[in-house]
Amino acid sequence: MAKFEVLDHTADWALRVNGRNLAELLEQAALGMSSLLVPDLTAVSPTTTRHIHLDAFDAETLLVDWLTELAYLAETEQLVFNQFQLTNVTPTHLDATIRGGRVPELQKHIKAVTYHDLQIIHTDNGLEATIVFDV
Repeated sequence: MAKFEVLDHTADWALRVNGRNLAELLEQAALGMSSLLVPDLTAVSPTTTRHIHLDAFDAETLLVDWLTELAYLAETEQLVFNQFQLTNVTPTHLDATIRGGRVPELQKHIKAVTYHDLQIIHTDNGLEATIVFDV
C-alpha cells in the first residue's frame, strides 16, 4: 500500500507523504516523486546504482535537498530511481544507495522542489509532510 498521495494543486504538483520515521518518510517522498516522472515506476529497470550523502540544516531542508538531487538526476541523465536504501538518517544527515534506470522520456519535468508550506509533522502513525513541486 502506497504511503504517498498525489494532491490537486493550482499550478504545481503536490504529494502528501507518510512514514513511521524520517527514513521511511524520505523513501516514500522519493517513490512518490519518481511516480510523477514516469507512467509506470515498476517498469524502470534497476540497472544503475548511485550513492548519495547529504547534510542539511534541518529535516525539512534534508527532504528538499534529497528530492532535488533525485530531480536533478532525472533532468540531466534521464535516470529515475525506484529502489532506495537509506542509512544513517538523522534530521540533518542521510546516506543512501539508490537504484533505478534510464527512461526514454519523463512524463513531466520538475523544475524545483519547493519549501511552500513545507512542514514535517508528527502524527499518531509517525510523520507526515506535504511537498509542492514546481513543474
